[in-house]
Amino acid sequence: MRSLETSMKDAYHGNSNWTSDTMADPLEWVIRLSGHQIAAVDHALRSAQKAGVEIQDITKESFPLQGFDALVPEVHDRLENGRGVVVLRGLPALKYNKDELRLMYWGLGLHLGTAVSQSSKGDLLGDVMNFGSDVNSATGRGYMSRQGLGFHTDSADVVTLMVLRTAKSGGVSMICSSVAIRNEIARTRSDLLDVLYQPFYWSWKGQEASGELPYYQQPIYSEYAGKFSSRYIRPHILAAHENFKELPPLSEAQREAISVVQAHANDPRFHFGMLFEPGDIQLLNNHVTYHARTGFVDFDEPDRKRHLLRMWLSVPNSRELSPQMGALYRDRSVGAVRGGFPSRTGTHSFETVAAQD
Repeated sequence: MRSLETSMKDAYHGNSNWTSDTMADPLEWVIRLSGHQIAAVDHALRSAQKAGVEIQDITKESFPLQGFDALVPEVHDRLENGRGVVVLRGLPALKYNKDELRLMYWGLGLHLGTAVSQSSKGDLLGDVMNFGSDVNSATGRGYMSRQGLGFHTDSADVVTLMVLRTAKSGGVSMICSSVAIRNEIARTRSDLLDVLYQPFYWSWKGQEASGELPYYQQPIYSEYAGKFSSRYIRPHILAAHENFKELPPLSEAQREAISVVQAHANDPRFHFGMLFEPGDIQLLNNHVTYHARTGFVDFDEPDRKRHLLRMWLSVPNSRELSPQMGALYRDRSVGAVRGGFPSRTGTHSFETVAAQD
């Protein structure tokens, strides 16, 4: 394993180090499902429905994916050792109602990884739509609003979205490589690199477990066992210092460092946008990518409003993480079920029913 000092002088190479030019070709990130694979998903859905299995009781065995399951190792490899970005395209979403799509997505998720809770309410499968949440409030969650969202990571190894309905306009998914941004900072602002490897205070945004402080410490950049990992949610860092006066203020170097990360992520050289199609399933490795979303305008008709489903997944080939990442991930070992926000009630749900402001 390289020493941190050596790592900070060197660029990271490999498939996860990419710029927007690389990703201009959708073949870099789209896997178009074959007719046979689509039929396998439909058969699994119909089998579960015929058996009368409720979503919370579905298992991989009751949602069999013969003909599709051979694709799962490729997806895992692309996420961990490839670009860190995958879109499974071709599922005919408009053929199904929303309950069927929810069941289908959950069944697919069981084969792709293990879902972890996305909030202290225990939602394993969440709804990404406009609930009227204000992302700037103390507990606001971006996925519950129609506002644009800046570049960030989610709080698990992999975030995945299934597109049910797209917006009338906007809602473009933007993605960049955190590895490429780290390399650019090492090249042009090496004075800030050490700052990004040091701990920052983060707000839990109301998602802390019972008995925990409402904030914690974690760096933006870390390395362990030769693998780089970044976690970046600028509003959570700023909120910690705005809401908890017992914390020391951000230093000027810290403020500049997070602003430089944001500026590079916003630079078109580093990010690309993808227009979703109904039925798309997007998967992102949070350790090597940041994602953002443009604001959107909904249709007036309720059944046409933008609606995505989301899962946070632990996957069997995930990387080992630095001890500095323990506050969020808890278990840092390879392939561990980790990350997310533990349910305070011990129960889990399969839909988001209200904004949490």
